[in-house]
Amino acid sequence: MPSSDAKQSKSSNLQFISRFALISALALFATRCPAAELDTRPLPLSVDVVFKTVKWPGWDNGEESGIVKPLRPIMLTGAGDGSNRIFVPEQRGAIYVLPNDPAMKQAQVFLDIQSRVAYDDKTNEEGLLGLAFHPKYKENGRFFLYYTNKNKPHQNVVASYRVSKENPNLADPESEEILLTINKPFWNHDGGTIVFGPDGMLYIALGDGGAANDPLANGQNLKTILGKILRVDVDRKDPGLAYGIPSDNPFVAKLDARGEIWAYGLRNVWRMAFDPKTGVLWAGDVGQDIWEEIDLIVKGGNYGWSIREGKHPFGKKGVEAREDLIDPIWEYKHDVGKSITGGLVYRGKNIPELNGAYLYADYVSGKLWALTYDAETKQVTANREIATPKSIAIMSFGEDEQGEVYLLTYSASGEAFYKLGPAAK
Repeated sequence: MPSSDAKQSKSSNLQFISRFALISALALFATRCPAAELDTRPLPLSVDVVFKTVKWPGWDNGEESGIVKPLRPIMLTGAGDGSNRIFVPEQRGAIYVLPNDPAMKQAQVFLDIQSRVAYDDKTNEEGLLGLAFHPKYKENGRFFLYYTNKNKPHQNVVASYRVSKENPNLADPESEEILLTINKPFWNHDGGTIVFGPDGMLYIALGDGGAANDPLANGQNLKTILGKILRVDVDRKDPGLAYGIPSDNPFVAKLDARGEIWAYGLRNVWRMAFDPKTGVLWAGDVGQDIWEEIDLIVKGGNYGWSIREGKHPFGKKGVEAREDLIDPIWEYKHDVGKSITGGLVYRGKNIPELNGAYLYADYVSGKLWALTYDAETKQVTANREIATPKSIAIMSFGEDEQGEVYLLTYSASGEAFYKLGPAAK
């Protein structure tokens, strides 16, 4: 028969073993369920072809000429003027306009600058890449374009235009005023998104200059605007410039830095957008070797390229995480997809379950997701895949004046537009 000390010892051992067993069981559960807090359930929504009967002037499906010229819409947007019209810039240099009506049969040419725009299928990161309507477009008729200059190799242009005073569906090609030219060493990594922020300033996404590995180290160099997001004032002009540099830009007073820079350390942002409710700027930055990433862009932020790719050191000069470098809120490897298409935050009314979710896609894999981010905990809480037709290589996203979302792809048949909707009942 054991002594009282032995009983106490045995009791203590049993309590320890029980606690250890409980802790082990909880640890095993956590190990087996690492994504328990991340919602990855597929999100059932409808993805339907729209505008498939619309005739786009200048587009050729080959029926008459025998030469197919695929439609390449790079945006779909409203003008913010309450007209409910849809504007579609096509990568070769035409901008179309049509009423937001599924029964429409014919689009009109709002502006044609194909004679100024460089585009070739072999260098398909060039072309007409961005369109932004002035916040006061209804009053001043101004809008802005980002395009590759046909008359000077590897040069991108940001320019303003005006709508015709006589015809709201026609812009004046002779009204062009060039704000900025960007000379690049290589043809790829053109960026191209231009968007007005809630502050009324124009934000411009520029790639790192092209090629691979950022050979000129532009991403981390504040003396160049390549590999950056710029912020400029289009309503005034500083001496020697066609725009103003806001005095509260982060590097205005910094020696050997371009004052236009808002954020840097970016490789090739392909699409960025402000959340219309929170004002947060979301960006999809295309990766190189392994990682694609989603960033929340902040004033003065350094996003790491080309010493980091995603959340990881990159190349021979790669570094571990540092306080002065901002990691993406989300990344995925190249076994999932190989070229992120940045999207937008859904604030429409037709799909309540998407409210506040960031929609993004991968151009190569054709996958589409809705990502939910908790700003308080700074954690992604959901990344839910949305099934799409297998044929869609999602080039870009579109949004009408109601906040409803479209997926855009290139198409020889004209089926280049898909609209997200509630799951079919």
